[in-house]
Amino acid sequence: MTRSVVLSRRRLLQGATAAGLTGSALALAACGQTGDASAKTLLNVSYDPTRELYVAYNKLFATKVKTPVTVNQSHGGSGKQTTAVIEGLDADIVSLALAHDIDAIAQKGLISADWIKRLPHNSTPYYSTIVFLVRKGNPNGIKDWGDLIKPGIGVITPNPKTSGGARWNYLAAYGWAKTKGQEPAAYIEALYRNVPVLDTGARGSTTTFVQRGQGDVLLAWENEALLALKDSGSKDFEIVYPSLSIRAEPPVAVVDKNVDKKGTRALAEAYVKGLFDDDAQKLVAENFYRPVSETVASQFTQTFPQLRLLSVDSDFGGWKKAHADFFSAGAAFDALQVKLNK
Repeated sequence: MTRSVVLSRRRLLQGATAAGLTGSALALAACGQTGDASAKTLLNVSYDPTRELYVAYNKLFATKVKTPVTVNQSHGGSGKQTTAVIEGLDADIVSLALAHDIDAIAQKGLISADWIKRLPHNSTPYYSTIVFLVRKGNPNGIKDWGDLIKPGIGVITPNPKTSGGARWNYLAAYGWAKTKGQEPAAYIEALYRNVPVLDTGARGSTTTFVQRGQGDVLLAWENEALLALKDSGSKDFEIVYPSLSIRAEPPVAVVDKNVDKKGTRALAEAYVKGLFDDDAQKLVAENFYRPVSETVASQFTQTFPQLRLLSVDSDFGGWKKAHADFFSAGAAFDALQVKLNK
C-alpha cells in the first residue's frame, strides 16, 4: 500500500535538534494566575518524534488542572534520553520509545519497579508501527522487507544503541525474516550493509533522508509518515506499508524520585493518567499515533490500515530478553557492527 507524502521542511528543521528542550509555557489562563508563586513546572523527557503530540497535549492538560503549570519538553533518541535522566536530567515524566528504557531508569532507583502496572495497557497510552518512506514513484519498486537487501538500495535507519525507534525497526526486520523461513541474522547483516549512516534518533534519520537526500528508503514510525502527509503540499515521497510490521509501544511513567523531591507528584500523575482520557486519545489519533481506546480508534479506521503486527512479548520474549539478545553490550548488534567494520 502506498500513499503520497511530502515532509514539511519547516517542521523537520524545528524538530531536528536531538534532546532539545522546549518550553510550552502553559500558565493557566483559565485560572487567571500567571506568575502565581504556587505555579509548578513539569519536564516531560520524551523520544524523537513526539514533539507535535505533546505540544497539543500540554495545551489540553493546562485546561484540565487547577494549578498553574508550565510543561517543558526534551526530545532525542530514546536511549540517549534514558541516559540523560539516569545522569541527572530532572524529568518529572518520561515518555520513551520502549519499556526497556524506563526499566533502565527504574533499575537506578528513580522510578518504582512496578511502574508498568500503574496505568492501563501496561502504561502505554498509544502505539505505532514501522513503515517505509520511499521517493516519489517508488523508483526502486520497494514493497516489502525483502526488497531492502537488494544491491544498491540505500536504507536509512537510526542507531539501535541510541534510538528506540531503531530497535523497533531492527525487530520488525528480524521478525519478518524469521516468518519467511530465512536466516534472520543473515538477513539483518545484509540489511545493515545497505545502511550508509546511523543517526542517533528517528528525527535525525528523517532529516538525513529528506533534506540531505541520502538513501532510497527510510524506516519510519507510522506517525512520522502520516504527520508528514498532513503537512505536505507536494508529492516528493510515498509511504509503503510492508506485509508485516511490529506493534511499537512507547510507554509513559512518573519519575518518582524527582517528583517527590520537587513536590510535583500530583500534577505529574494527572499528566500521565490524562493521556488515557478520550479527549487526549482523540489528540493522539489526530497526531497519527494509534489510540488504545477502542471507542476513539473506531473513529479513525480510515487513518490506520489493518496490519499484521509482531509483538515484542509474544515474538521476542519481552524487552528484557530482546535487549539481552540484540542490543546489550556484546550482543547481536555489537557483533554485527564489528563484522561490518572489518
